[in-house]
Amino acid sequence: MAIIRVVDVCVRYGKHQVLKNISLNVMPGEVVSVLGPNGSGKTTLLRTIDGILKPYVGSVYIDGKNVRAYVRRELAKIVGYVPQRINIFTKITVLDFVLTGRRPFALFSYSKIDVAKAVEVLEAVDAGELMHKRLDELSSGQLQRVVIARALAIEPKVLLLDEPTSNLDPRYQLEILKLVKSLSKEKRIAVLMSVHDLTHAYRFSDKIVLLKNGEIVAAGKPDDVLTEENILKVFSVKAKLVKEIKAIVIDI
Repeated sequence: MAIIRVVDVCVRYGKHQVLKNISLNVMPGEVVSVLGPNGSGKTTLLRTIDGILKPYVGSVYIDGKNVRAYVRRELAKIVGYVPQRINIFTKITVLDFVLTGRRPFALFSYSKIDVAKAVEVLEAVDAGELMHKRLDELSSGQLQRVVIARALAIEPKVLLLDEPTSNLDPRYQLEILKLVKSLSKEKRIAVLMSVHDLTHAYRFSDKIVLLKNGEIVAAGKPDDVLTEENILKVFSVKAKLVKEIKAIVIDI
């Protein structure tokens, strides 16, 4: 059964329609990448699934329940959301920052269980040795791991990632994507992420969703969706697929 169900969703900002008749399903343990040009609606889709934005038509269901029916605190126990930008207080330690991800479970103060879970997720993202460092002492790759650890601290069933590899060098991009893929499989987390790099999406996704002008152009398995025709239609560039190494080369 799909853990995320988006059914005929339309979203607009004022009179401007941003998403049009979007429907998709994401299963537990599945990584789904959303690709499209800037302004195609990728971030809006993630924010709508997280309940931040309300569709004027259609519905979003998480774990069988309409997102609008959740109390915000309860939804936050199921969905971990990592936006493109996050306000970070640089003097806070890594452990204290990850602990803030346990707020949906904390009544007045963090318990020993909360601390243990924060340590556990830091170790899961290979950042255990960073827990007593300050955030401003971390590299970009380390910080991204820590931000993902914060989202994992609630033990989510759903993980929403908005461009998780932006501003990272190639090594850290691959490390983050490998991490996301392995966590999804090991913990049966449904991952929906927006990405720009076509090759990364090809290699690390179970499914691909192509958006253009707020509409789904194609959705399905990477080999079926990332065709030269679809890439030209969505991105207005010619590309060649090298299936032997799962790479997409843009024709310059």
